Amino acid sequence: MTQAAAGNTVRFHYTGTLEDGSVFDSSEGRDPLEFELGSGSIIPGLDRAIAGMSAGEQKTVTIPSAEAYGDYQPQARQDVPREQIPDHIPLDEGTMLQMQTPDGRQIPVKVTSVSDSTVTLDANHPLAGKDLTFAVEVVSVS
Repeated sequence: MTQAAAGNTVRFHYTGTLEDGSVFDSSEGRDPLEFELGSGSIIPGLDRAIAGMSAGEQKTVTIPSAEAYGDYQPQARQDVPREQIPDHIPLDEGTMLQMQTPDGRQIPVKVTSVSDSTVTLDANHPLAGKDLTFAVEVVSVS
């Protein structure tokens, strides 16, 4: 039976949970996730955990935040003067917006607080700073 190695195409089912047991993502009811092992298309810790697995194999692994979506970066939060945001942009807490960096890249940001004078935007990934647990089942390795 083929063990997953860098360059292989791996298809797997997964359920991702947080420390409190809540599910943040799952392939349940969908096709298995397909990716090339070692390509950087999934979080590094999960990529390493799947290496060496074969079709039909199951395991549960906990991925530390540094090997998932990174540690929470306080400097990725920014207070923006409210008058710099156009009136048609929704500013409800929790709203996801797109910002453009000086070099033209688009980055997602979350509105975390709103006052009369400022809007706080957070560019951290929603799962940054969180250890993630994945129950995985490899469907195929090719």
